Amino acid sequence: MAWQGNVAAMPVQMQMYYTGPSSQQGEVAEPVVNFLKWFYHFIEKREIYHVENMYEDGYYKISDFYFKDKTWPAPDVVQGIVEEKDEASIFMILYRELYYRHIYARLKPTLEHRFDSYANYCELFSYLLTAEEPVKIELPNKWLWDIIEEFVYQFQNFQQFKSKAGKINDEEKSMLRDDEDNVWKVTAVLNILLQLTEKCNINQQLIAMEKGEAITEEIVGEFGMKPIYTMTGFFSLVGLLRLYVLLGDYHMALSCIEHVQFKDKDMMALVPACQITANYYAGFAYLMIRKYGNTIQLYQHILGYMQRTKQFFQNRSFQADDINKKNEQMLALLAIASTFCPLRLDESVNIQIKEKQGDKVARIQHGDMAVYDDLFFSGCPKFLSPVVSENPTSPFGSSGPRGLQLQVFKAEVEQQRLIPTLRSFLKLYTSIPISKLAKFLDMHENEVRCCLMAFKHKKEVAKGDSTDQTTMDIDFYVDKNMVHISDTKIARHYGDYYVQQVLKLKESNKLILGAALTPVVPANTA
Repeated sequence: MAWQGNVAAMPVQMQMYYTGPSSQQGEVAEPVVNFLKWFYHFIEKREIYHVENMYEDGYYKISDFYFKDKTWPAPDVVQGIVEEKDEASIFMILYRELYYRHIYARLKPTLEHRFDSYANYCELFSYLLTAEEPVKIELPNKWLWDIIEEFVYQFQNFQQFKSKAGKINDEEKSMLRDDEDNVWKVTAVLNILLQLTEKCNINQQLIAMEKGEAITEEIVGEFGMKPIYTMTGFFSLVGLLRLYVLLGDYHMALSCIEHVQFKDKDMMALVPACQITANYYAGFAYLMIRKYGNTIQLYQHILGYMQRTKQFFQNRSFQADDINKKNEQMLALLAIASTFCPLRLDESVNIQIKEKQGDKVARIQHGDMAVYDDLFFSGCPKFLSPVVSENPTSPFGSSGPRGLQLQVFKAEVEQQRLIPTLRSFLKLYTSIPISKLAKFLDMHENEVRCCLMAFKHKKEVAKGDSTDQTTMDIDFYVDKNMVHISDTKIARHYGDYYVQQVLKLKESNKLILGAALTPVVPANTA
């Protein structure tokens, strides 16, 4: 039964699910049958290594080959294939999770699919939460993350579906009214995620790790010592972060990850997709509460990480599109944050911003405030309302929750409108009378004093908890009628630039060497 993860080393029966379709028409293809039987076997035997390989490799290959535009076999059919007598067994629950997730990803789910998928998630989480002792099943971290992420995504998708009242037929409206209090309620979804975090005492575990203490059963309890509970609880914290951001409660979102360390060697780094998602939503929450320094710090770190691991994601086509989209969104939000709080950016990140958003940043510097709307819509998530009204224009207006969040953001933009101009004048002087500054700005002296106070206040708030607090491009103080400006010119990091050029040179050498080794085929002179 030994299988080392490559096709050649598999038993012959397992190699079949990587081969072409069988001759059976109108039935489940033999390679799919073999895949399901082996999948069932490894889950039942708790052989985590084989489950991980089959989930991350075999499941997606079979989905692409056999089920690109149709569903996987129905759960009752699979129950017969694997000879499982109990439809409530953990394997059948997990299979149904994959079955409905595939429908959401490749097809258009019906209302019945949405209801059934929610019921299956409730069954899965109940299996974990109501157990009197830790369950014995083991699942890969990637699968546990995908379960939590998909749970939040399907809730988001359902709320968006309900908000489109004009596209729902009468039968679906009737079904929604009948089940309004039973499926995909925001309070129920939040409650499930909170229970998953509490079951393993994940916050106590993170606090202990932060202090460098050993993780013991006295601290985290019996369930907290089991990986399936610990990782599910941790991923649920990220799920709560995402959900609260979608609902517009940014302070509550950040409180969920209060003890999470955004480090490459932290628990989060075990699943790269989780790391990227957490950084994106945390950075956006910091942006909306005006802690731009924190946003910059998080996005610089994760964008650098994504740049280094780009090849890893490109080899997984099912992840590449999502990762590329997150990259574009974070660059747009980072462009906003860096205009409000000009901190030093890494050379590689600066290059990406210039390539993707350089024209918009230039327009902002020339006073085009409308560009902020474009950048915000490019980078923000798809917001939700906790209450969905049958009237789509109420209470958020024609653009819905997204428009409401834009209004909040634009109010801050309006408050910062004069600050770039003020900064540009202050950078030209070491000291300047307020009266002279008022003439430059065409304002009254009292208005200039208010503007200077606002600049000082915004600058301090914008730093947030960023550790890079000495890199603000300008500082000043007012003494009676004179403004004194400190010289805080940002020193260029030549090391970053040097490393970038070395990497470019290596890439050029590879291309030149590859061209030199390519044999030249002589032209046919006949």
